[in-house]
Amino acid sequence: MRDAEPDIVRDRLREIVASVLEVEKDDIESGALFYEELGISSLEKVAIAAAIEREFGALSAEDAAALTSLDAAVSVLSARATSLRGVDLIDRLVAGHVSAGRGERTSYLDPQAGEITYAGLLEAARGYAGALRAAGVPKGARGLLVADDSVATVVAVLGLWWHGCVPVVISPMLTDDEVRYVAENCAAAVVHLDAAPKRQRALEELLETTPQFAGADVRAALATAAPGPAHRPQEAGPPTAWSAGREALVQYTSGSTGMPKGVRHSAGAIAAMTDSIGTVLTLTPEDTVLSTARMSFGYGFGSSVLCPLAAGSRVALISGTVDVHSLTAAMQRHQPTVLFSVPRLYAALLNASESAALASDSVRLCVAAGENLPAPLAERIRTAFQAELLNGLGATEVLYIVVGTTPGKEHPGTFGVPVPGITATVRAVDGTPVADGEEGRLHIAGPTVALGYIGRPEAAAVTFADGGAYTGDVVRRAPDGTFTHLCRADDLLNLGGYKVYPREIESVVRGADGVQDCVVVGGRDADGLEQAVAYLVAGPGFDTAVVRRTVIAAIRGGLAVYKRPARLEFLDKLPTTSTGKLAAFELRKAAGQP
Repeated sequence: MRDAEPDIVRDRLREIVASVLEVEKDDIESGALFYEELGISSLEKVAIAAAIEREFGALSAEDAAALTSLDAAVSVLSARATSLRGVDLIDRLVAGHVSAGRGERTSYLDPQAGEITYAGLLEAARGYAGALRAAGVPKGARGLLVADDSVATVVAVLGLWWHGCVPVVISPMLTDDEVRYVAENCAAAVVHLDAAPKRQRALEELLETTPQFAGADVRAALATAAPGPAHRPQEAGPPTAWSAGREALVQYTSGSTGMPKGVRHSAGAIAAMTDSIGTVLTLTPEDTVLSTARMSFGYGFGSSVLCPLAAGSRVALISGTVDVHSLTAAMQRHQPTVLFSVPRLYAALLNASESAALASDSVRLCVAAGENLPAPLAERIRTAFQAELLNGLGATEVLYIVVGTTPGKEHPGTFGVPVPGITATVRAVDGTPVADGEEGRLHIAGPTVALGYIGRPEAAAVTFADGGAYTGDVVRRAPDGTFTHLCRADDLLNLGGYKVYPREIESVVRGADGVQDCVVVGGRDADGLEQAVAYLVAGPGFDTAVVRRTVIAAIRGGLAVYKRPARLEFLDKLPTTSTGKLAAFELRKAAGQP
């Protein structure tokens, strides 16, 4: 904030306060005290602070407490002028470690590229940024990464940030229609492709009209440091300084129409997230991190990129689809100290072997997120690994884990308390807070709340409301401040952390020859984890065994792996109520039996 800017900032703050209070901005006097003269409530103060954080960057508890009037707010922001001018993402995640003399420490252990140091990662990012500049990619543009987990994907993300572009990471497992939709929705100016050979060729054809970079070219540059299509370090300018409120990352999540929604995150949110969850995870340069959640998933991006790089840790990567066997092999090879995974993969690992030796005795912290973690499974994880456990809840719309159990402080059956800098409340349908012990919608306020959705104002108005964001979870808060998960607020299925609409699965199943009717509901497996169960009625004269094979083929061809139902159950007819409506509750009850 330059000397000439306080009046501009004051006017913007006046607009923020007026918007929260639903009054004219001219009614807000600069020196009027928020509580004593304007009569704002504590929740309105939270909403004001959250709006200020979204625009100007994260506030410390002391800064937030000092927001007592417009004049006071201007003073607070003036005192933080330097940090507000820019967030240097490259320095925060990589260059800072190199300049501190830690450049030769390992950043990534990649199955294809091998061991990459922080210095090597920094130089590769510089080269990628130079290649973007040489290709004429404009600053501020969005770059779409359709890529598996690899150090090449990380280099592309860092290179885009270096050049001032916005990375958009999605999975190669998405269908062609989904990839095409995302590319158009985010108006990608450049694409980075890194998938298995057959899928790589299909993606190159699908996105042939957009300038392309390839993960293979990044790996070649990492191996030789020679100039190439993805490595032109001499062309790179200085790393971009991002204003805290500027869009710096887009992550896609399922939308109400079945097509993904692009969630826009600010640079300030990234900085605030690494600061807040960092105090809970306490990662260090001595840690080796292993995440089964993919980088295209918000939880995986935070676990394999943002959190470990901010701490200077090592990250061991698993290529392709992760299963019990690849996870076990990676744990034995890399001896991780921190394991990030989803509850259902923890369950699969433990079901394969309950002994602590199934993994290694190196793990000091297990982190579970992406879906609800049943209390019995949590205890099994602690016992098997003999490690501390962080059970967290987050959402794409709030970037990462925002509520979690503090390692070393067990809260059985809960997902803990808000992480530093986050305010979590339980709200009724009308947005008013409910008392402890009552159920309601989980509402999150704080600097990691997203800027909104790309081109979805109606959906954004529903999610981003009341000074923060609703996660779509129904929860209960106890008097000790811990939260318990009850269910989802809508009909979304939460499958391993991926949000899937039943009707998307139903559409594919119904398209299979021999299917007369179908309904998909959420059930529970033996570990208490949610799974999709498809109930089918075969058409007259069709053999159910033949229909089953046809449906399985349709599912494999039409749905990403994580969207596929765990069970197919055939019925003579679907149950109905006395009024002839589908009795879905009967199917949900039946699906609850593993």
